[in-house]
Amino acid sequence: MHVMHLNDSTTQDKPKETPMMQQYNRIKADHPNMLVFYRMGDFYELFHDDAAKAARLLDVTLTARGSSGGQPIRMAGVPHHAVEQYLGKLVKLGESVAICEQIGDPATSKGPVERKVVRIVTPGTLTDAALLTDKVDHYLLAVQMPAARRASEQIAGLAWLSLASGELRLMEVPAERLGRELERIRPAETLVPDHAAEAFAGLPVGTATRVPDWHFDTQAGTQRLRDQLGVASLTAFGCDGLDPALGAAGALLEYAAATQGQMLRHVQNLNVEREAAYIGLDAATRRNLELTETLRGTEAPTLMSLLDTCGTTMGSRLLRHWLHHPLRDQRVPQGRQQAIGTLLEGAGTWRALNSELRHIADVERITARLALLTARPRDLSSLRDAMRRLPELHATLRTVAERAPLLAMLHEDLAIPDAALALLTGAIAQEPSVMLRDGGVIARGHDAELDELRDISENCGQFLVDLEARERARTGIGNLRVEFNKVHGFYIEVTRGQTDKVPDDYRRRQTLKNAERYITPELKTFEDKALSAQERSLAREKMLYDALLQALLPHIGDFKRIAQALAQLDVLSALAERAETLGWVAPELVEERVVTIRQGRHPVVERQVERFIANDCALGDARRLLLITGPNMGGKSTFMRQTALIALLAYVGSYVPAESVRLGPLDAIFTRIGAADDLAGGRSTFMVEMTESAAILHTATEDSLVLMDEIGRGTSTFDGLALAWAIARHLLSHNRAYTLFATHYFELTQLPEEFPQCANVHLSAVEHGHGIVFLHAVQDGPASQSYGLQVAQLAGVPMPVIRAARKHLALLEQQALDPAAPQLDLFSSAHHAAEASLFEAIDGSPGAHGGNGHAPAFDGAVGEGLDPARAAALARLETVDPDDLRPREALDLLYELRGLLAGRAGH
Repeated sequence: MHVMHLNDSTTQDKPKETPMMQQYNRIKADHPNMLVFYRMGDFYELFHDDAAKAARLLDVTLTARGSSGGQPIRMAGVPHHAVEQYLGKLVKLGESVAICEQIGDPATSKGPVERKVVRIVTPGTLTDAALLTDKVDHYLLAVQMPAARRASEQIAGLAWLSLASGELRLMEVPAERLGRELERIRPAETLVPDHAAEAFAGLPVGTATRVPDWHFDTQAGTQRLRDQLGVASLTAFGCDGLDPALGAAGALLEYAAATQGQMLRHVQNLNVEREAAYIGLDAATRRNLELTETLRGTEAPTLMSLLDTCGTTMGSRLLRHWLHHPLRDQRVPQGRQQAIGTLLEGAGTWRALNSELRHIADVERITARLALLTARPRDLSSLRDAMRRLPELHATLRTVAERAPLLAMLHEDLAIPDAALALLTGAIAQEPSVMLRDGGVIARGHDAELDELRDISENCGQFLVDLEARERARTGIGNLRVEFNKVHGFYIEVTRGQTDKVPDDYRRRQTLKNAERYITPELKTFEDKALSAQERSLAREKMLYDALLQALLPHIGDFKRIAQALAQLDVLSALAERAETLGWVAPELVEERVVTIRQGRHPVVERQVERFIANDCALGDARRLLLITGPNMGGKSTFMRQTALIALLAYVGSYVPAESVRLGPLDAIFTRIGAADDLAGGRSTFMVEMTESAAILHTATEDSLVLMDEIGRGTSTFDGLALAWAIARHLLSHNRAYTLFATHYFELTQLPEEFPQCANVHLSAVEHGHGIVFLHAVQDGPASQSYGLQVAQLAGVPMPVIRAARKHLALLEQQALDPAAPQLDLFSSAHHAAEASLFEAIDGSPGAHGGNGHAPAFDGAVGEGLDPARAAALARLETVDPDDLRPREALDLLYELRGLLAGRAGH
């Protein structure tokens, strides 16, 4: 970090800094970790290290002007009228910017004009439309992690805020699950306490901002939250006992208010989230199901891109939130599905709503800017136009509201705020200017004084035309012109050849090459009046606009209520459109533990292919795990993902792509699909696979849906086979989760013999010559083969390689059939027979293993009746547990036993 040593003893011999640079340095000292945009006329300037950094990041010119402390002052700048595009670029790079404006009057200032930082722009505190992504929320989040006696007892308190909407939420989770919640919230910026900043390395925190520990004080945070919400107690919000979260909320509100330089009037409510309220979706599940982003990092094709036919950006953001936050409480999605069904029943209801909503602006974000007094003229005109459309929406909803409680609630929430609408309609021009400084914002008829000043300015043109006609007649100068420019004001221009006709009352104002410009007493009087009228008009308009913003502040609550209702209505009408267009059906959510899907389809994939094969999926108490085999590209992963997506859509409240669906309670969806490494985190592909598997085995319950694909493929064949078998067995015997388990290890297809709750299914394919045709149909029973060579051929592997592989495969299959060299199945009786043959070789009797296929249980009479070599070998085996041996130890034991038996042969 660059450190400025302002008190260096050598500076006394160097030239003193100018007053302006002294002012800049004082401001910069208060914001050492931010870029300071210092307003100078029409530019925001940056100096010293800030200038060099901005020049590199923004690709602007780096110059030098003057000196400070004997060194040239590096300098870079951006025009004030284009500052938003530069701020947007910096924020995307994770930078924070302090905006320093002139607040003094240059005409009366002695020395540099007074300046102060009026706003701080950080990745988590954006409100300007130009800086925000329309369909994504930008969250500022704070985390408090108080010390605990044991790591397993540590709690993380979270508070997060969307400053662009005023939505504030609190939550507490065990510290070990903090990463999962951060992945769900995806903050743009996270405030972390100084003492624990290192603990957040590698977590999805966006831009990490260190904050002094004392900002997280629980008592101060509680009082700050009470003051913000205007209440004496937080009990009604469910905050009792959430000390770490309250401390985080205090730090969050302090920081957010400081960046805006004012109170946060639109933060009027608080939601306390509980971990048990949502269906758990960890980072791997969100990624593998491609909810809002593909595995390649693109926005389409995803579930979000398929569903988002919303008419407003508010609706798109809410839809994204619903997809990432499916609720466990079945009553909420059932209410949404009932509303969708009602919209589908009404003749053209969703179409009428969708058509109206497409003309409504982002009321939610406009309301936030209004609360922060940063709303621009076009924001207010858009808000006015949105309020004008409420009667039509209200009337459309009235026809169906009685048939769905959710629609009835939305109908009530869309009540028209007549007083606010009257204010906006009377005060704002129909098509206001983009910027207030350009004038033309306040509607004519709203203020008599402003109208009078405008009349003077607007009638100026006619006065000049009349004056020009009179002066031509009076002077006889036919080409005389009366004109105006911003530099010289009003003037009468006469060509050089006509100057002898100029009357005595003309006073020369400017001499040109071919003409003279004059002013008359009459024109001067008008000029003073007209120019002052324009200036006074702009000042009057600004005063009226500021007063209008203040007058609208009491209606912030109404605007927020309307924005939330519009967003919900938009999502419901979009989901109704999708249900009708795509042929989806309403799922049935029930209390019994069951996942029954008839003719289910993958919602995204079916839109990408010409013909999609629908499949059934049936799970319940008597059938907990489907063991899925079949060829690569046969559709195993698609079948698994579509099951999860159908379940998720059902709990979001949407209709689903199937003929019928019955779903019981769900508490989480887990996926272990695909191969990916984390080399930066020091984890190989197999380590990632095992880490994700471990999380599932530790967390999944009998109400969880688990997708496991190709477990064990990242290690050797027998290690992978053993792990896959043990993991599937644990899921059946301990977790008892609804599980779809895809594998290429055909040995696992024997699991149903041990566990009746396990069933084999396979994705069918037909071999044609040396090729393969995938049928993509799920059928009962295990697959007959994996068709690996055929898939490799389809992938374009050279034919010489395929032919060599076929020859080697034939050799391996022949060896497997050769009795002299059997290929053992770890989970078959052949394994136990091989084990028994070892003991038979040692003691020489076929019945030594007890005839039960298991290793003998020694009774202490080891070696009785045997020669010493055999007795020694048996005694050595008695001291060994085969399950505890490492591969190297097992090999050493074999050599040791062979040595003992060789002694017998020598004997």
